[in-house]
Amino acid sequence: MKVFVLGAGVVGTTAAWYLARAGHEVTVIEREPQAGLETSYANGGQISVSHAEPWANPAAPGKVLSWLMKEDAPLLFRLRLDLRQWEWGLRFLIECLPSHTRENILQIVRLGLYSRDSLKALRAETGIEYDHLERGILHFYTDRQAYDDALAPAELMREIGCNRVIRSPEECIAIEPALAAMKDRLAGGTYTAEDESGDAHLFTVRLAALAAARGVTFLYGHTVEGIDHAGGTVTRVRVLDPDKRSRYMHADAYVVALGSYSPLIVRPLGLRIPVYPVKGYSVTMPVIDPAAAPCVSLTDDEYKLVMSRFGDRMRIAGTAELNGYDRELNQTRCRAILHRFQSSFPGATDSTRAQFWTGLRPATPGNVPLIGRTRYPNLYLDTGHGTLGWTHSCGSGRALADIVSGRKPEVDFRFLGLPSEAPRR
Repeated sequence: MKVFVLGAGVVGTTAAWYLARAGHEVTVIEREPQAGLETSYANGGQISVSHAEPWANPAAPGKVLSWLMKEDAPLLFRLRLDLRQWEWGLRFLIECLPSHTRENILQIVRLGLYSRDSLKALRAETGIEYDHLERGILHFYTDRQAYDDALAPAELMREIGCNRVIRSPEECIAIEPALAAMKDRLAGGTYTAEDESGDAHLFTVRLAALAAARGVTFLYGHTVEGIDHAGGTVTRVRVLDPDKRSRYMHADAYVVALGSYSPLIVRPLGLRIPVYPVKGYSVTMPVIDPAAAPCVSLTDDEYKLVMSRFGDRMRIAGTAELNGYDRELNQTRCRAILHRFQSSFPGATDSTRAQFWTGLRPATPGNVPLIGRTRYPNLYLDTGHGTLGWTHSCGSGRALADIVSGRKPEVDFRFLGLPSEAPRR
């Protein structure tokens, strides 16, 4: 089939790769001049199956209330006259129910395990390099209550195959010696040895090149303006080319992988999907003391930050801000991330050369992405991955290629437009 993939972030690019691998004729339509220049550009860099507890959990409502109006809060709702934000917020509260949180963790872990295995296989097949490290991910805690709250989710993850193991402060330092600088504050941690890290932007650019060599066409500088339909099926997409001319393009199937902008594109089709932009931040700095900078990828759960080493660069990313499609850098939030890292790992990096970045994560209220077929039989979604787009991208793309090809994916996940009883992997 001739398939259009709308969007060339890490999610759209991996979908294109697996669709081409399945034998389809694939064209990717992307408004930027290169792949991976928006939300995939400077994220936290983790392939983190262990980061499966959603923002929406039983403890979240109390925390959100205490964080209201705090500019440096890990999770900040900026209340707007925006019906979509309020609808999303209400759904978020529902997803905080214990039964919903448990089910969402199950979904996130299953897809994460499948995706991590798919990435390993892709790496073995292609030899792709992207500053990746296979040293695991260590979640550390400096607050005893936060550490205690993490034990039950970690146990649930172990039950379904994610080997997230409890570690004492001493064991945490043995895994990552750079944590010795904060040994008096450590309450403990959890460690998943199988998790990885790597530069998502570099991966996306290089996978796009590999996909192009396989025959995938990338139309950069082309903005999707709308999707037309007739008779219950999608008939074409309307695209603005680099010369600002409108074009109509036809395919057999269409995949929407436009991140936070996906709901805006599909709404005129009568599809209301629960995806809302959640603004995240990152700081990238050169390492000046390799012994003081972490080599194992770290997650600071209390401050909702992740830290990954890319060669001689350090990336610290995280926090969440619901403020519509605003992409302005908030210096208070940037400096809060910088301060937390510097206080934990003094002297490790050169903060005078810090590069700040912000991007819009496409989040569902329960952090479970939307993957599969819509009520239009030739229109598919691959969006809503929130903070785990890099983690889930290969599994999402591989599963979507199966669905488009008429096969049932090899993973037990709540796909759209398919029976719920998919075979377990």
